Amino acid sequence: MAAGAVVLIGFESAGKSAVFRVLTGEAAGDETNFRGSTVVCRRGRLPEDAGEVVDTPGIRLASDSETTRQALAVTATADTVLLVARSTQAHAEVTGLLSAAGLGSRRTALVLTFADRAATAALKLAAHYQRELGVPVVALNARDCSPASRAELVRALREAREVRPGAVAPPPVAAVTPGQSVFDYPLLGPVLAVVWLLAMYAVPVCLAYAVATVAQPVLDAAVIEPMKAQLGKLPPVLFSLLGGSYGVLTLGWYSFLWAFPVVVLIGLSTAFNEETGLKDRVTAALDPWLRRVGLSGRDLIPVLTGYGCNVVAVVQSRSCSGCTRRACVSLIAFGSACSYQIGASLSVFGAAGRPWLFAPYLIALFVVGALHTRLWHGALPAGEARPVAHRAFLQWPSARAVWWRMRSVVKQFLLQAMPIFLLICLVAAALEYAGVMTALCRWSEPVWGWFRLPAEVAPGVLFAILRKDGLLTLNQGEGGLLRTLDVGETLVLVWLASTFSACLVTLGTVGRELGARQALLVAGRQALTAVGTALVMAGAFRALTGADF
Repeated sequence: MAAGAVVLIGFESAGKSAVFRVLTGEAAGDETNFRGSTVVCRRGRLPEDAGEVVDTPGIRLASDSETTRQALAVTATADTVLLVARSTQAHAEVTGLLSAAGLGSRRTALVLTFADRAATAALKLAAHYQRELGVPVVALNARDCSPASRAELVRALREAREVRPGAVAPPPVAAVTPGQSVFDYPLLGPVLAVVWLLAMYAVPVCLAYAVATVAQPVLDAAVIEPMKAQLGKLPPVLFSLLGGSYGVLTLGWYSFLWAFPVVVLIGLSTAFNEETGLKDRVTAALDPWLRRVGLSGRDLIPVLTGYGCNVVAVVQSRSCSGCTRRACVSLIAFGSACSYQIGASLSVFGAAGRPWLFAPYLIALFVVGALHTRLWHGALPAGEARPVAHRAFLQWPSARAVWWRMRSVVKQFLLQAMPIFLLICLVAAALEYAGVMTALCRWSEPVWGWFRLPAEVAPGVLFAILRKDGLLTLNQGEGGLLRTLDVGETLVLVWLASTFSACLVTLGTVGRELGARQALLVAGRQALTAVGTALVMAGAFRALTGADF
């Protein structure tokens, strides 16, 4: 096969990303069993001849999504097209791909994935389509591909040729349908899906809190306190930068201890649910409910991705239908608490001595986020955004894919998120030393009175708008400020700081994806909803006479 572009095209969840990893050896952790995992074209090299391999987003027939348009446009430029279809739904997917892709005279090969699910039928399917199409066909389990299977796949690409014209006869074997799960029951399924989603994030958070609670006093006594004693010998400006209320050592270490376990454990939980296929089942179960707030089941994938990173989720919203994408982005910006926001809010609740507040906080994000989306975007008409057509197979997770995903999450936290937060600490410490923080608090004091909050919270709210892990600056003085607040004040503070605005990086991504006007609309509507609900919360706690629960 001469060097050139090999483009993979297939429907959502067909296994294109896994085939890409098999061909290139580049694992990005998204060889997952859920829809829409690839929303941008990923490029790699085929080691045998340095040819380029392009992994495209999953397409949907009769769809106006950006990802479908992107995939078909890239396919039109290919030297060789590798059709990727599931063995379990072979006839529907092969005929759909031939109709949509417009192959013309391009060299083509076909790979049938999920061969382990079709058992002996996979070989019959491969032989059938090789006769019908006149192109090389390979059946394999891309999630656990042997060297021999990979060699067969590379050989098929070398021997790729033009598809034989004419209608394609149905194969001699029937489609394989995944078994039913509890999430597929009409009434019970959506309820269990909501419970499962809450557990996906609540369980890792509880475990992370337990880890941080045990580790903090031990590490404080063994490492932090001796280092702070040494910092006391430094000039005042250096001590402020390193060991003051916002110091890199004091606030930075405290925040790392609380945020890192959350990031790792939520990443592990997410990878498990994606690899097993549970995430796909949950989103399908919630499709009827989501339509009432302006979304479809497909749109829940980007929203859940936002609990890892809002920026990635906004880009992933390209897989949404044109009639739901703006509503999806709005919900991501408001209700998808990224892993850094979750870690920071848990840290703040822990420093305040009320870690249990995280549960009502998370539930409020779910509920108010849904109401916010319905308020500004309305319900989804019955004929719009076709629901999920096929259930995903439930399977044991791939340890290799989970490992690659976790490696990516940890690398991103250590090399991107934490350095930026330490820079925030330095800026905050410098502003505090210069007296700017005091002036900001004094100037904004009347505003905070509306929410029954002290003016000293102003810097933390400001830094949270810049970046969600800026919430951690509320831990100033090792939580001294937070311990002066009661239950209502603590919840209102974290709510307002975390929901008043999406972080600036997320808003910038919305602007690039949907335009500056839409980014301003997202920001303005979110601010109104956040301030309104914060005032309601403050009023409710005031009506309860500020009782500490």
